[in-house]
Amino acid sequence: MPGARRGALLLSASVLLLAVVVLSLTVGARAINPLNALAALFDPDAPDAEVIRSLRVPRTVVGLVVGAGLAVAGVIMQALTRNPLADPRILGVSAGASLGVVLAMSVFGLSLLTQYVWFGIAGALVAGMAGYLVAARSRDGASPVTLALAGAALDASIGGAVYAILAASATTFDGYRFWVAGSLAGRTPQIALQVAPFLIAGLLLAAWLARGLDALVLGGDMAAGLGHKVARVRLAGAFAVALLTGAAVAAAGPIGFIGLAIPHLARALVGGAHRWILALSLILGPVMLLSADVIGRVVLPTGEVPAGIVTAVIGAPLLIVLVRRARLVAA
Repeated sequence: MPGARRGALLLSASVLLLAVVVLSLTVGARAINPLNALAALFDPDAPDAEVIRSLRVPRTVVGLVVGAGLAVAGVIMQALTRNPLADPRILGVSAGASLGVVLAMSVFGLSLLTQYVWFGIAGALVAGMAGYLVAARSRDGASPVTLALAGAALDASIGGAVYAILAASATTFDGYRFWVAGSLAGRTPQIALQVAPFLIAGLLLAAWLARGLDALVLGGDMAAGLGHKVARVRLAGAFAVALLTGAAVAAAGPIGFIGLAIPHLARALVGGAHRWILALSLILGPVMLLSADVIGRVVLPTGEVPAGIVTAVIGAPLLIVLVRRARLVAA
């Protein structure tokens, strides 16, 4: 695909993202004129400044970084495992974040998201790297199959521990059920600042991995023949997934389908070069998450639907369409 067409797609996606950001700032229980929203960004005394500055800007910023993190992590996981159905949960990262949050609530009695977000990030990093190390110590090393198997086993075992803790503590369950639905509501600037360094580090690592991911898709032997250090690329990829997913899940809960569907959509639009897939996913991930959040605000006359539920409703049909399109192309 010509570079000019790919550049045009990136530009179009950026314009779409800008439009979704405007909707995120203006749509909700109180509709706000876009011009008033723009004025509120620069003038704390402008009409609706309190709503824009304290509620919708932090919510939008968290949506931007979480959507980008989940989408890019999905691209890396699908390349590492050579599995089109892989998503960031494969290494047990989401389950690790859940265990960290549950332990923060049950053992340390923490109830605020700004307090237990660190436990979610730590749990995700420990689980992700544990999954990689278990796979690396197998006979075949950290191959796509062993990564998937080790991650699935870790996800199941950690999930069992989470449910055991929740069954023993009704108080922990009450706090956990609001987080696990996956939502951007109530997120503060402090949360965005807490997770941003981890997400930025993961995104930079993903950009560095782009050429290595292109080679890994061809197979480990082929990648090694092309001069890539396969073990280093896989380790760096696993660490990037742990950083991106851990920070995203800790901040917004285990939101699904973004890491699974967006890489397929980006690949269908720009081809198989990972530098382009990563760049487009970086934009389309926030588009999907913020769109889901906006829909969740208005779909019910009373209350909101968490963004994690809306992404599942949107993502499932999108994934089916992409799979059917891929089969038609292959035929």
